[in-house]
Amino acid sequence: MKKSRQKWLRNKAKKIGRRLKAQKGGRAPRPRGIELSARTIRYETADRVDAIPCGGIGAIHQLADRVGLVRALDERLPILKVRRPYSEADHILNIAYNLICGGHVLDDIEVRRNDTAFLDALGARTIPDPTTAGDFCRRFSAEQIESLMDLVNDVRAGVWRRQPADFFAETAKIDADGSIVETHGACKQGMGLAYTGIWGYHPLLVSLANTGEPLFIANRSGNRPSQEGAPSYFDRAIELCRRAGFKDVLLRGDTAFSQTTHFDRWTDHGVRFVFGFDAISQLVETAETLTNEEYRDLERKAKGALAERRRAQQPRVKEAIVAEKEYLNLRLIREEIAEFTHQPSRTKRVYRMVVLCKTIVEERGQRLLGQKERYFFYVTNDFDMSAEDVVREANARCNQENILEQLKNGVRALHAPLNTLEANWAYMVIASLAWSLKAWAALLLPVAPRWRDKHVEERERVLRMDFRSFVQRLILVPAQILRTGRALVYRLLAWRPDLPVLFRLLDAL
Repeated sequence: MKKSRQKWLRNKAKKIGRRLKAQKGGRAPRPRGIELSARTIRYETADRVDAIPCGGIGAIHQLADRVGLVRALDERLPILKVRRPYSEADHILNIAYNLICGGHVLDDIEVRRNDTAFLDALGARTIPDPTTAGDFCRRFSAEQIESLMDLVNDVRAGVWRRQPADFFAETAKIDADGSIVETHGACKQGMGLAYTGIWGYHPLLVSLANTGEPLFIANRSGNRPSQEGAPSYFDRAIELCRRAGFKDVLLRGDTAFSQTTHFDRWTDHGVRFVFGFDAISQLVETAETLTNEEYRDLERKAKGALAERRRAQQPRVKEAIVAEKEYLNLRLIREEIAEFTHQPSRTKRVYRMVVLCKTIVEERGQRLLGQKERYFFYVTNDFDMSAEDVVREANARCNQENILEQLKNGVRALHAPLNTLEANWAYMVIASLAWSLKAWAALLLPVAPRWRDKHVEERERVLRMDFRSFVQRLILVPAQILRTGRALVYRLLAWRPDLPVLFRLLDAL
């Protein structure tokens, strides 16, 4: 990083530090008794200065260009017959950048389209309007959407190959799950009535847990089962991870994704898996016949970590209300695990079945109604992993719910703003590119040997950061846009605590 930038960052950090330090321990109130004391405010217009609120977009555009995404979209995705004047990359990045710059819906593109400073910041004469962006999504066929995902994944694999060797030393953990996307219109082609009673679509998400990146999104009617089409996307994700450099691959999913037809094939290809398994009567009978010696207590990591650090517990407000109102209360008192072998009907091999027995007490107010046991089953082809680790891997898959939440309400990619299933599918894939660009920005942050621990921590923090936090911290930085003889200059007009991360990314690009 340039010394002038380092000096500017230090001075800004010291200035705000001094201002905030004076507030520690309290401060005498102002005469009016309110800290927000501005009263007479006057607005003026600037004739010679052009600025944008999203100064970080320049770094994201450079990132998209440097990793080869722009070139790949233009050369390998033939959607348009004639480009007048926009190319495929222009359309796709226009939708993704709208979300990265804080937009929520397609109509927000109109704000940036009428901002000359924003157009100058990207070197554009114009950008597509919201109607044109929607029309572009409607041009996609299912085959072209699949090609788009393969194209983006090829670029993704290139980003992964730039990672150090320890990145590939870890197991590539591939998760799959479905999510209901509600629709409110009556004319959405392809929608269906989901099992929850909601009209909409039921997209499937296949993601890499290591980085939280969405590898594949498949839009389906709302009445389709969660696991439909998952095996083929699992296969494509396995091929992608191995092509990029991962040696070990682990598939994870809930009970819906335990499709035993594919167990032998995945095992033959050296792929490990941990899936939830339905508590069918045969398995429950086997679990009940196991002796007490074959069961052992399951200790959760969180409890083990806090065992030596006792701290006062907060009052259990919800539990107190449940007892006072005499609601039926199911309280977990013990977890035990055991294991046995089992051969599903559609396999030729015997697989390992781990059973988790939860002892639950039923209460109503102060009355004890009884006690019962519930069994949860997990199937795996890994006979070396401990039973505790099998349960932990199965539970860790639930983190994909956070990714779904980010794609649905953070990026707002899992939405259906258009009128056909394929058009909404295309929009979901294009919009999810905003989340992938965030992940790539984190993965490409350089790590200096001298500051290794600090830089690795920053990279992990950006990688796991909520999308809205990423936008607020690294994108929404006011910047003046200047045109010089041969360069486009972003002159930052405000300081943010995370600006050193942005400058390090720019240095890497």
